[in-house]
This record gives sequence, C-alpha cells and structure tokens, in this order.
Amino acid sequence: MAQVHFYGSGRRKNAIARVYLYPGEGRVTVNGKKPGEYFGRRSLEVTINQPLDLTGVTGRFDVQARVKGGGTSGQAGAVKLGIARALIQADPNLRKVLKAAGFLTRDPRMKERRKYGLKKARRAPQFSKR
Repeated sequence: MAQVHFYGSGRRKNAIARVYLYPGEGRVTVNGKKPGEYFGRRSLEVTINQPLDLTGVTGRFDVQARVKGGGTSGQAGAVKLGIARALIQADPNLRKVLKAAGFLTRDPRMKERRKYGLKKARRAPQFSKR
C-alpha cells in the first residue's frame, strides 16, 4: 500500500526545496540530516519550523526536505515555503492562517545582474583624475 504524503515546493534566491509531509511524530530531516546538523545555526532551524508551530501541527507530521542550490539562509527560506505549501495540501483550512503570516508569499528578492562597464551590479571602477 502506498504511503500517504503531501508535497510542497519552495524557492528562495537560488535555492530550491522539495518538501514531503508524512503522518508521523514530528521528525524533520533536511537532505537526510537533522536541521540543526544541516544548517548549523539555531535561527535557521527556527525559521523552517515556523509554519508548523503557527498551525499547531508540530507533532502530527514528519517532514522530509531535499534542498539544492544557494546558501544556507536561502535554503532555509525555501524549506519554509515548501512546508507551508505542503500543509495547505494536507489541510486547506490552514491557508488563511499561513497567508496572514506571510508564509505563502515567495520572496522575490534576487541578486542583481552585473552590468557592463561596472565591477559588480552597481560598483563602478575607482575614479582617477589623472
């Protein structure tokens, strides 16, 4: 028999997360590791648990996330969005709460492209009169 699961994908900067929620005891794994082990910063661990804490389903689902690309901060944001989207699949009534908290909005901020004649996106070469 196939195991029931709910899927949500999240993106932030260059990071992409695929998140699966399974009915369980509340275990969270990111790329096969515990969040504290994978991210190394407590603040990022708290970030990915925010949608679960807000909706009060912390102990009801096991979370499996596969993340690639970007840095740790972007990856944590991607997992957070993925969890929020998966929670809506599990229970559509949670949408209003998650939407009000801003967990369903994809953060559009990206690195600005480099322009020709400049060293970085906005950094111009040093000016010299002579």
